Amino acid sequence: MAITISGDGSITGLAVGGLPDGTVDNDTIAAATIADAKMASGGGKVLQVVQGTTTTQVSTSATTWIDSGLTASITPSSTSSKILVFFTTMLAVGSGADIHGGIRLMRGASIIQDYGTYTWGNYDAGENPFKYGSFSTNYLDSPSTVSATTYKYQGRNYSYGTFYMQIASRPASIVLIEIGA
Repeated sequence: MAITISGDGSITGLAVGGLPDGTVDNDTIAAATIADAKMASGGGKVLQVVQGTTTTQVSTSATTWIDSGLTASITPSSTSSKILVFFTTMLAVGSGADIHGGIRLMRGASIIQDYGTYTWGNYDAGENPFKYGSFSTNYLDSPSTVSATTYKYQGRNYSYGTFYMQIASRPASIVLIEIGA
């Protein structure tokens, strides 16, 4: 008996418990038409994946937003596609009391998510002059375009001292996944 998976995901020829005799045989299953089955068209399909990385440390003492150097571009295949954005980086602030820094996710020149300020506490004498913190997040975006779209993150200092992104050349990455609607 042949095992068949149709385009709508239904399976025929597979008895409860595995094969018609109730056993499960990976060789038989692998040889079946499972390898040739295709997902039915429709939403939820991953259409493409793009990654950007950097290890370049960026820092600022200013209270204005600056680019982190972490960026990636994707060209959606449909205006109804969604872009799932993952990014991760290592942040730090220089010595001082209650140093504040912040980051935000951008699509082109548009802010799509502001993650607010991050505060690292007071320093004691002899303490490490930097406070480190890793930051990872995800965001599901609806860019509604078929044009090349660039995503990046920016950072800023909210007080005095220095705010660092990709501190000590720690790797940072951004992954863009186009999801069909």
